[in-house]
Amino acid sequence: MGCTGGEAGSSRHPAPRSPRGRLLVVLLALLALQLGSLVAPAYACGCGALVPGDQRRVTVGREVSVVRWDGAREQIVMRLSVGGDADRAAWIMPVPHRATVALGDPALFDQLTAATAPAYRTRHHFWPQDGDWPFDGDGRVDAGARPGGPAAGAPGVGVVGRQRLGPFDVARLTAADPAALGTWLRAHDFTFPPRLEQALRPYVEDRWEYVAVRLVPETAGRPLNGTLDPLRITFASDRLVYPMRLSRLAATPQSLGLYVLAAHRMEPASRIGGERPRVTFAGRLTATGGPLGALARGTPFLTAVAQEFPHPEAVSGDHELRRAPADTPFRQVVHDDELTTVAGVPAWLLTVVLALVVLLAPAVGLAVRGGRRGRRAERPGASTAAAER
Repeated sequence: MGCTGGEAGSSRHPAPRSPRGRLLVVLLALLALQLGSLVAPAYACGCGALVPGDQRRVTVGREVSVVRWDGAREQIVMRLSVGGDADRAAWIMPVPHRATVALGDPALFDQLTAATAPAYRTRHHFWPQDGDWPFDGDGRVDAGARPGGPAAGAPGVGVVGRQRLGPFDVARLTAADPAALGTWLRAHDFTFPPRLEQALRPYVEDRWEYVAVRLVPETAGRPLNGTLDPLRITFASDRLVYPMRLSRLAATPQSLGLYVLAAHRMEPASRIGGERPRVTFAGRLTATGGPLGALARGTPFLTAVAQEFPHPEAVSGDHELRRAPADTPFRQVVHDDELTTVAGVPAWLLTVVLALVVLLAPAVGLAVRGGRRGRRAERPGASTAAAER
């Protein structure tokens, strides 16, 4: 390879590449990028980053979060669905103030799904559409479219709390700089990617702290797969902020689904590099029990926000949510289209038949009268008798 490189460098007029050669170079470059993404040690997951161990892969298939804010304190309850071949991973979430961590109740998310479900209404149409007779189908529209923990802080990292919560080993950290956090990760057998260090620097400059969670499967040695128990993170905050900056590390488009509990309807202050946020539900909760009722006490207005990030590298910061101009309720409506019928017969068919009868009746009448005159003309005896009279 050294000789080949020297010859290529000494050539004053390199031979042009053939189209097939250029295509091969492009394919090799794409392959190298793909392989690089497979061994990349960090994956963004909405409000945090996952770092697998031993250069293995971990992916976040889905993240669902609910944020409660009463004007002084904020709670984030989040649940991750993960996959890949990593048997352990570290999840890092920046927080603006000292945080407490506890397990959440999985039933909370079932209640949220039920509370924000679309309203289903029947809508009748007169003329046949796709799925109606004489077309194939039943005339309905698809309504779908749901082991050891950290023991000590590394130099530059302060461990302000450590606890075991179910399958999670949780450490609450302070770090003077991103490299200090990387030292802590490496001390616990995790690789600290340079891209993550750069992404964390703004949080360090703002003197944020971190919640570092070590994820381990229930059965030692098995990969992390499936939906994890939810975690509830609470911290003081005079503004409603949802950390999103680390999403810029993602290699694929990201989707945000966020439930917000507050005293009033809330909305994102900006797009932060994504598509326009969409409100999928807004309304005041009443007579709600269970974990949702407990969490919504004092913050009864629920806003559900969805947003797409087709280019995660464009994410410019964290989501800050503000009070909307009005507490206007909103619920999605899914229409079930049905064909208008009369006694089980399509109304359009009855109308067409009736119109044909009305249109053809005069012609039928004329034909009948013409037939009668013709039969009279064929009876000459009757005609002669009529003439003699």
